[in-house]
Amino acid sequence: MTNEDTGKQLLHLVFGGELETVDGLTFRDLDSLDLVGIYPNYASAQKVWKQKAQQSVDNAHMRYFIVHMHRLLDPETDGQ
Repeated sequence: MTNEDTGKQLLHLVFGGELETVDGLTFRDLDSLDLVGIYPNYASAQKVWKQKAQQSVDNAHMRYFIVHMHRLLDPETDGQ
C-alpha cells in the first residue's frame, strides 16, 4: 500500500536561497529565501524542486532543498 492509498500525508517543504559559499550551507540573506511551497508527497516536491533548480542553474550559489516535514512532525515513525 502507498501513502496515497492510506490517505497519510507526508508533507515536504521546498525552499532555496543563495549560499555564502558553493560548498557551504549558510545562506547569504535569510530575508530573501525563496519559500516555494509545501507538498503532500516527495514526488510532487521533487518535481517543483527540479524546476526551481533548473531556473537558477546560472547562479552557482543558489540552492534549493526539500525538507521532509513529516519527519519533523512525527520523528518516531521515520516516514512509515
